[in-house]
Amino acid sequence: MSIEQLQPATQQQASVYLPYIQGTKRNFLPYAISLYQKGILEGHRKIEASENIPFVASWNVATLPSDLTRCRMQFDGNADLNYEVMMASFEFISFLIELMENYKRYRVPDFSQSFYRKLLRIDE
Repeated sequence: MSIEQLQPATQQQASVYLPYIQGTKRNFLPYAISLYQKGILEGHRKIEASENIPFVASWNVATLPSDLTRCRMQFDGNADLNYEVMMASFEFISFLIELMENYKRYRVPDFSQSFYRKLLRIDE
């Protein structure tokens, strides 16, 4: 399933996350929730001056915005390139919104730089 085929979540589902999402990011919220509820995404990590690296991201779907979501990523189908990160579901939804904003701009399903910094624990 591609991002273009996503149906927006209901207003009731989106309203639970509204206190956590500000400004223009709210425009993508119903679609980010819909993607979140799928629990999986295939994408490509953009690498400058090189080929994009395919990844599969999967996560558990939490009920409440403050519940923890565990996201697992595997790059290039390689078991040695598995990564995992846990965060509150509202934070993960925010990263999915950024992914959708980037997709709209560049037509490549990829997470933001800030997501990868968290995934790789660069700022810890």
